[in-house]
Amino acid sequence: MNFRAMRRNRQQLTHEECQNILDKSTSGVLSLIGDGGYPYGVPMSYVYHDGKIFFHSATTGHKIDAIGTEEKCSFTIIAQDDIHNEEYTTYFRSVIVFGRIHIIEDEAEKLAALRSLGERYNPNDNAGLQREIDKGFSHLHILRLDIEHISGKESIELIKAKKQ
Repeated sequence: MNFRAMRRNRQQLTHEECQNILDKSTSGVLSLIGDGGYPYGVPMSYVYHDGKIFFHSATTGHKIDAIGTEEKCSFTIIAQDDIHNEEYTTYFRSVIVFGRIHIIEDEAEKLAALRSLGERYNPNDNAGLQREIDKGFSHLHILRLDIEHISGKESIELIKAKKQ
């Protein structure tokens, strides 16, 4: 698929800047097609690893039902959102990822992704992570978002600040 070009392309972040935001941020909104064709956006913690995005999830619910119906999704991260009242604007930086989301079935891949998530949010606690894995591995899903397109944008004010 050809993804739409950004209208205000001078505000577009480079691919490297988008990847940097994916590496550093910790949450975003996963958007799926939900019940009755309505958009369903759910805040999610994640890890960006090996060019893919991984999430952990319960094994049932609206999100899992939506994924079972349609694998296309988007994931939005707001990396910066500073309100400047006197200017009637925000200084923002955000990334949107488009792709296809899957429930990982392979146990080795699931375990590796779960370890990446654990290391991301509680680094250097291998014993604690192993206890959590032992306790919940069979009661959770790991979701993998295979990225097809990344787009990032920032406010004009942030662009000007970088040039100074």
